[in-house]
Amino acid sequence: MISLAIKKNMHPSLSHIVVPFTESFERQAILAKAQEEPLNDSRLQIASPTYEIAYLDQDYIQSDHARAIRMQLEMDKPEWFMQLAGIRSTVIVFGSARFVSPNRAQRLLTEANAHLAASPNCEKAKDAVAKAKCQMGTSIYYEQAREFARIVSKETQDGYPPDYKGPFDYVICTGGGPGIMEAANRGAHDVGAPSIGLNIKLPYEQMPNPYTSPHLCFQFHYFNARKLHFMLRAKALVCSPGGYGTLDELFEGLTLRQTERMQQIPIILLGEEFWKNCMNFEYLSETGVIDRSDLELFYMTDSPQDAWDVIKAFYR
Repeated sequence: MISLAIKKNMHPSLSHIVVPFTESFERQAILAKAQEEPLNDSRLQIASPTYEIAYLDQDYIQSDHARAIRMQLEMDKPEWFMQLAGIRSTVIVFGSARFVSPNRAQRLLTEANAHLAASPNCEKAKDAVAKAKCQMGTSIYYEQAREFARIVSKETQDGYPPDYKGPFDYVICTGGGPGIMEAANRGAHDVGAPSIGLNIKLPYEQMPNPYTSPHLCFQFHYFNARKLHFMLRAKALVCSPGGYGTLDELFEGLTLRQTERMQQIPIILLGEEFWKNCMNFEYLSETGVIDRSDLELFYMTDSPQDAWDVIKAFYR
């Protein structure tokens, strides 16, 4: 990207404008020649970035001025493909990207113990063992999310003929990344059911997990557009343990339900011990910052089957 002030043959009132664009060799040649002698044709005009068709002009599309257009596209594109795929309703699964499966946790612990045995005084090796032991403990949440998605997908998606085009209901929808997101997409994949991944572009690398249905795997730049698509078709929100991102998504859902800005849905916290240690919801009620009735907006359980039964009972 460079900036070029196109001032030759420009109206004086516009001569201050600096237009950013990627300068091609052809443009360079035209502009260089224009400095030597006046052109008698329209090559200089055609070479100007202002002449580019607006929706083909990447410099314009990525500019601050076109932010609203980009946000609209992030709203519209997933909506179009969801409709094409016949997705009518979803079950959202949130949770940490850092949890791993029990099998992987065991492998990591075995490797860490081997490194520590080879270097008993190595602080890094000690830290790796401690981390691997923690991952062994939290891997139960991975398995819970996988089992929940497997139960839901088996009961709601099984039995469709191969050429069935929809509508599909209670389709598992996650953030499309690793950890709990991978677990839930994997649970749907286990029974041959479709599942959705709403991935987000981050400063660090985040690839979509391999269990998301390819035709339902989306990438977002804007969190607000992503959150809209999470909630738009949601029949339920199931939240496994997680960090800042998970808490943000959970409280977004609770706030929308509290303020009646979205459809009524059950919100289930999977992993009761974690949530009771993480959040003192009773204290929020006791101090008056939420109403007592707001405690009824969510339900805690350790059982994937119980979570699904709560959702079914809600709609029954």
